[in-house]
Amino acid sequence: MDRTFKEVQRFTQWWLWALLIGITLIPIYGVIQQIGFGQSFGDNPMSNIGLLLFLVLMLAFDYGFWMLRLITEMDETTIKINFFPLVKREIRWSEVKTYQIVDYGFVGGWGIRMGTKYGTVYNTRGKTGLALTLLNGTRYCIGTQKEGELADFLKDIEPSITT
Repeated sequence: MDRTFKEVQRFTQWWLWALLIGITLIPIYGVIQQIGFGQSFGDNPMSNIGLLLFLVLMLAFDYGFWMLRLITEMDETTIKINFFPLVKREIRWSEVKTYQIVDYGFVGGWGIRMGTKYGTVYNTRGKTGLALTLLNGTRYCIGTQKEGELADFLKDIEPSITT
């Protein structure tokens, strides 16, 4: 029997990407207008170098956002959280005091949220996650889109991870 759980999540909300792409279209239009056609972009235009730099920064930001992903891997001994490329954490089940699947509601947005009632929350969407309290009092909540599969996994391995 496969006693592992793995989930890879990305930011796939259409409205988020529409916003990011929409904002990036502004400097693209500016570069075309100012450099391509030689017409000033706005009443107080940026230099051509400044406009190109702004476009490169926006494209880099969009690419960085596209690269973000939350990878959760669990087996009978460890929980691995990788919010690539920002955070990589490994927790041993022996360090866990309590765990439960919770509806954490809205915690101020998505990404990495600190200082919530669930401690540090890692999520990309939704409001369901695995809440962990460690023996040292540290708390984490890992968002999931596979609540049923996670519940089945926890039920399956529970005898071997009894905290």
